[in-house]
Amino acid sequence: MVIFFHMERAPRNLASNLWVIDRPFKLPYVGVDIGTRMTCIRLADGRLFLHSPVKLDGVLRSSLDALGEVRSVVAPNKLHHLFLAEYITSYPRAIVYAAPSLSKKRPDLHFNGELGDEPQTEWRGQIKQHLFRGAPALNEVVFFHPATRTLILTDLAFNIPKEAAKRSPLFYWLWDVGHLGPHRFVRLRAIRDRQAARGSVEKILSWNFDRIIVSHGEVLETDGHNQFAAAFAFLRHRQ
Repeated sequence: MVIFFHMERAPRNLASNLWVIDRPFKLPYVGVDIGTRMTCIRLADGRLFLHSPVKLDGVLRSSLDALGEVRSVVAPNKLHHLFLAEYITSYPRAIVYAAPSLSKKRPDLHFNGELGDEPQTEWRGQIKQHLFRGAPALNEVVFFHPATRTLILTDLAFNIPKEAAKRSPLFYWLWDVGHLGPHRFVRLRAIRDRQAARGSVEKILSWNFDRIIVSHGEVLETDGHNQFAAAFAFLRHRQ
């Protein structure tokens, strides 16, 4: 079975200096295309910040070059690294940052630094970030773009529409589709330290975001703060 999302080869503009690029991505073992997404932010100096690179082709490269110089390329967690080599080769002047421990997983790639809670020099004062605690399988760094009130997630939460998965009961159950939130693997296996994860949720909720960009599923254009709080209520309520 294949799920078809709205895919545009060229960047799709969401707000001033903010674009997303959607590409197909088939989920291993399940055979479902959940799509994947890169986020592009044009910084104050006109250079580009790329979050979670997707496959680079001629159309995308031309589109990015038209938007600005690719300056920063970010692999935001330990899973989103498949297409990094293409960007390292194509943009030798770009600075590439990895989520914690990713450099050990991909020793074949050259990284310029490791992500954490403090924004790198290239985007300091324009993009905020936080390393989500308690989920070492992901080591996901979450980003917030205050100028557009946009939260950027990778695998911490999906937003797969319910109608897209109705033909696959296993996928429907496992990924808990139909709303924004972490799928069952993240809730039950990836999050090992609930207290630490709770602290990260509170940190993220201290940011004034409305839109949420996810790597898999639909972009949530509004009411993101409320929906993120609801999605992670299982951590916020002490057990």
